[in-house]
Amino acid sequence: MELFSPEWMQAFGEQWNAEPELADALAKIHFNSIIGYGFENDSEPKGILIVQDGRVVSAGPYTGQKLNWDLRASRDQWQQWLDKGLNMMGLSMAYMTRKLQFRVGDYAAMIKDPRMAGPFIKSFAVMGKV
Repeated sequence: MELFSPEWMQAFGEQWNAEPELADALAKIHFNSIIGYGFENDSEPKGILIVQDGRVVSAGPYTGQKLNWDLRASRDQWQQWLDKGLNMMGLSMAYMTRKLQFRVGDYAAMIKDPRMAGPFIKSFAVMGKV
């Protein structure tokens, strides 16, 4: 399955909803977002998750939706995170070295809020299950 393809995004959404440290944790803070995922050299993200009250309610291709988050990295970098996961220090390094780019979204606000930072880190482990 190709990374961020509609099928991959659907599987990611299912894994997200099955992970209490992600879906349940974000439900507690009534997290709602449209999150785009893609590659650093592309003009648009490839796939999106639509999250309401912490749960993915829709997953698939990006078709011009207004994003709350747009996460980009190289194909190799994404693969490394899928294989090995990501921890808080790794996330900070990835952000500072621009290996992980936030085209849309407030990284600083997210990382300062443990109710969001923990689930964000967990999302990388969940990606690795797809």
